[in-house]
Amino acid sequence: MMEIIKLLGIGMILGISNVIPGVSGGTMAVVFNVYERLLSVITINVKKILSEWKFVLPLGLGVVFGIIIFSKVITYLFTFYPVPTNMFFCGLITGSIPLILRKIPGRRTQKLKPSIIICLLAAFALMTVMLLLSPEESSIIYTDMSFSLFIRLFVSAALAAVAMIIPGISGSFLMIVLGMYTTIIASVSNMNIPFLIPVALGVMFGLLFGARLVTFLMSRVPAQTYGAILGLVAGSLLLIFPWRGFVESYEEGLLIIISAVSAVSALIGFFLAYASSKNET
Repeated sequence: MMEIIKLLGIGMILGISNVIPGVSGGTMAVVFNVYERLLSVITINVKKILSEWKFVLPLGLGVVFGIIIFSKVITYLFTFYPVPTNMFFCGLITGSIPLILRKIPGRRTQKLKPSIIICLLAAFALMTVMLLLSPEESSIIYTDMSFSLFIRLFVSAALAAVAMIIPGISGSFLMIVLGMYTTIIASVSNMNIPFLIPVALGVMFGLLFGARLVTFLMSRVPAQTYGAILGLVAGSLLLIFPWRGFVESYEEGLLIIISAVSAVSALIGFFLAYASSKNET
């Protein structure tokens, strides 16, 4: 019973994180150590899915509940308390880094291979580039369906779904880059079926392709893959860290208060992630 409750809670966090630009659902899956198991059940093999129903059902319900029930709460927190909320996620991510290090094969018996370090640095550099290219969110909401828009919605949703699989990359952020975030969010909110069809098809295609890609890499080059994951997860801190929020709090004379609350939020997130994974390998 406790395991079911735990999976429901993890699913809620995954659902919430997947609708927040800059926050990676893949990273949260790594944080709570369900990443590899989640990859294994993203398949067209119905027997495999049914055999893991005790994992899939509570986690899936948690994701749905997280999106539907808690998205408004998170939106409220990000609107009125953006700095402490971002710092909580920064703490979660930082607390997961020891777990990722432990998962790199051969780390304890030998030095990290140059190829692992190269993958780590390349992934971290990718996140740095994403920060530099970070656009302002597009406010355009498309309302008239066309063939070209259908393709754009499908491609955007597919790429975002692949991004959700990869730790450190935010699917919602990628939607913003592609200019489809507000349209897709509005479609989900309004249950606009003609718009949701290409989005749903794109998500299914992206999840299956992304899961297969990551599973392939983990089976062939596990050390280098986890090195890249570590770089992506560490680099995601650059995207989530509330740089502008701290500057604004300084200008408003609230830096000390905001910093204190943010530090507590970050510590709570850190210990939550670290405690949940310290006994995992």
